[in-house]
Amino acid sequence: MFTHILLPTDGSPLSEIAIQKSISLAKTLGAKVTGLYVIPEYHTFTWQAEMLADSSGDFAKYGLAHAEKFLSVIRDQAKEAGVTATLLHVINEHPYEAIIKAAEDEQCDLITMASHGRKGIQGFLIGSETQKVLVHSKIPVLVYR
Repeated sequence: MFTHILLPTDGSPLSEIAIQKSISLAKTLGAKVTGLYVIPEYHTFTWQAEMLADSSGDFAKYGLAHAEKFLSVIRDQAKEAGVTATLLHVINEHPYEAIIKAAEDEQCDLITMASHGRKGIQGFLIGSETQKVLVHSKIPVLVYR
């Protein structure tokens, strides 16, 4: 049925649960997985442009360190389960756009994600990347809560 699953992570405990369940699903289906971490774009407002060079470099190192840390969970669990895994990190201001683009580029036929279950004003103000993926993706999305 599904042969290639995109598994985005934000490093949260809920994402780790989705990772466990998604890798189990992939093993059952004989599917491969692609793990994805989206690094936000670097933004700053300052009147002293010379301050930006150091901050930008630190931000890039920090983002790559997080990508390695969060994607290693997918790598390790996939290896343990005998599931083929590819790991990606991308830089994008809008994670949902990066998730959908990665799924299309990697020819995934399923996206699995965690949902933080934000409701009310918090959901409105913070938004939900999972909800945005559900609304905009043409690829099926399986949401773990």
